[in-house]
Amino acid sequence: MRQESDRVGVVGMGLVSPLGNDVEAAWRVLLEGGGAVRRIDNAGLPPLPVASASFDVSTVLNKLQQVGTERVSHMALMAARAALADAGGGSWNDPDRVGVYVGTGMGGASTMDHGYAALHSGGRIPPLTVPAGMANGAAAVIAMHMDIRGPVLTYAVACASSAVAIAEAAHALRRGEVDMAIAGGAEALLVPGALAAWHALRALAPPQEDDVKHSCRPFSRDRSGLVLGEGSAFLVLERERDMERSARAPYAWLAGSAVRCDAVHLTNPAVRGQVAALRAALAASELTPADVGYCNAHGTATVAGDPVECEALRAVWKEAAPKLALSSTKAAHGHLLGAAGALEAVWTIQALRTGDLPPTQGVVDIDAACAGLDHVLHSGVHRPGLRHAISNSFAFGGTNATLVFSKA
Repeated sequence: MRQESDRVGVVGMGLVSPLGNDVEAAWRVLLEGGGAVRRIDNAGLPPLPVASASFDVSTVLNKLQQVGTERVSHMALMAARAALADAGGGSWNDPDRVGVYVGTGMGGASTMDHGYAALHSGGRIPPLTVPAGMANGAAAVIAMHMDIRGPVLTYAVACASSAVAIAEAAHALRRGEVDMAIAGGAEALLVPGALAAWHALRALAPPQEDDVKHSCRPFSRDRSGLVLGEGSAFLVLERERDMERSARAPYAWLAGSAVRCDAVHLTNPAVRGQVAALRAALAASELTPADVGYCNAHGTATVAGDPVECEALRAVWKEAAPKLALSSTKAAHGHLLGAAGALEAVWTIQALRTGDLPPTQGVVDIDAACAGLDHVLHSGVHRPGLRHAISNSFAFGGTNATLVFSKA
């Protein structure tokens, strides 16, 4: 049995997202049915729906400091700073006892894209292309500008990256490796090269000409693919005994987590790996399926992915499945890939705090293969008795991560 002193809680949250850069304001947009999906046009590609973030990097880095960094690092630093400020922190008694745990799927995509473009056009490749584009660039920028000298780690596990980063941060806290962890993810890949690669994979939805905002329709009978988004989200995690000393109150408890692999296919999901992750996460949290009232689903709106996730949930929840509320917020803000797990963890925590469950937007008819669960649609629902919720992040490569949060 887990000792109470081992409990890890979320004491701060920050984000830079397509829905806005303030947690409470973005949450209101989500609950009110607002969305950030819009159409863009790139030479050589058909029109595509995407969800981009808007921010002013000069609020955290001056022009000289921006040299050798790129968009993904800018968003990560802004979100991490916001999370720390939300936790009431700003300086460390011992910076060796603070850790940074960052998830990203493609790292410095814009730097690499610009480098390739310069190479083929005969232009000059910036000398700091390598450090700006390296996968751990965002984590390094956070550490340097926030004076963090403990573990500074990067996890590249495709769409599960930031969920894995959060899970690993909690493990590090329980092992006593750090006293505070800043954990989350960042992704910035809305550049021509990355968009072309995803388009070639045939996983992207076309823009709905009459309703672009609802181009991403998870679990819908007429879904047609995912919509790429960008952004960053971070949580500040502490052990319960340290919260007592610092007089911080948690937004929610990270009750448990699990990471399991399908070991089947690079892009096609398999039920067995998702079932294994769900069961292991519940066991780690010492909860039964019936204890959990809400699932913030991976739900990307792909033809193959959505039914597999629903089948896995039905297999684990069994007779309790019709009472499991389920929604995918990707319909509103797109799929942030490596940052998706962190952003969706924020929404899961907000659902526990407020009792409000965000809807899967733009869906009229649920696919029969996704039936048997309590899909939250239209304007969402209010569940003030919600005590436990999960967030799923199921990735290319077959890695599946589930985070379990409990009401504080």
